[in-house]
Amino acid sequence: QVQLVESGGGSVQTGDSLRLSCVASGRAPSTYVMGWFRQAPGKEREFVAAISWSGGMVYYKDSVKGRFTISKDNAKNTVYLQMNNLKPEDTAVYYCAQENGSWRINTVRDESNYDYWGQGTQVTVSS
Repeated sequence: QVQLVESGGGSVQTGDSLRLSCVASGRAPSTYVMGWFRQAPGKEREFVAAISWSGGMVYYKDSVKGRFTISKDNAKNTVYLQMNNLKPEDTAVYYCAQENGSWRINTVRDESNYDYWGQGTQVTVSS
């Protein structure tokens, strides 16, 4: 069993930055993918970014490319989402998730492939 705990959310202004963290505890598989998803009010949850266990593979939602950076520190069992130049449309609850298995570019965006989820952290961006 794996537990994921997110932190770092908050209320900011347009153009500001935030760094989200997700700490994983419990038994980790030999290979896995970590992802960030978000859900805005009244909308379905959507993919934001993913990173392979090694950190060598990353993938982003088009609208966050160049603004968000996903990274991980395996020694700390932590994955990060650095969010720069935030916009009001980034307002959402952000979730960390873990998919047990190898990196597959065709499936990292699909939330149904993820096995464990955190409780979420709220990000609010005002204009």
